[in-house]
Amino acid sequence: MQAVILMGIQATGKSSFYAQRFAETHVHISLDMLKTRHREARLLEVCVDTQQPFVVDNTNPSKEDRQRYILAAHSAGMTVVGYYFESAIEAALTRNASRSEAKQVPEVGVRGTHSRLELPSKDEGFDELHYVRLANGRYEVEAWQE
Repeated sequence: MQAVILMGIQATGKSSFYAQRFAETHVHISLDMLKTRHREARLLEVCVDTQQPFVVDNTNPSKEDRQRYILAAHSAGMTVVGYYFESAIEAALTRNASRSEAKQVPEVGVRGTHSRLELPSKDEGFDELHYVRLANGRYEVEAWQE
């Protein structure tokens, strides 16, 4: 079974990537949808306990943020796959501004996440790691280069 962790600042295409690649096979774990860490933890627990593949669709900017998911998945013998989204701040702010007003993230929030962003490493516990770039509305996925 597989646990997928998406990483990158807001407006880099993580949720659309989930919808295109995983919506039919993996449970969507997203703070935007669930609203609280308690709900997120409960859904994560159920997925791990039942060996249900899942995708964590949050910014997950730091190693510390990612550890809760990696440790939970590995404790259940799940494979952990990470996708790091190119997080060029100006491009993300431009995409964010083109969202509907209700879905826009305040610029200070995007910049704050960007300032906390740590590149992932297989040493964190990822079994696979990929780099994702959004180019002309299409996703380019490459193997991670450490």
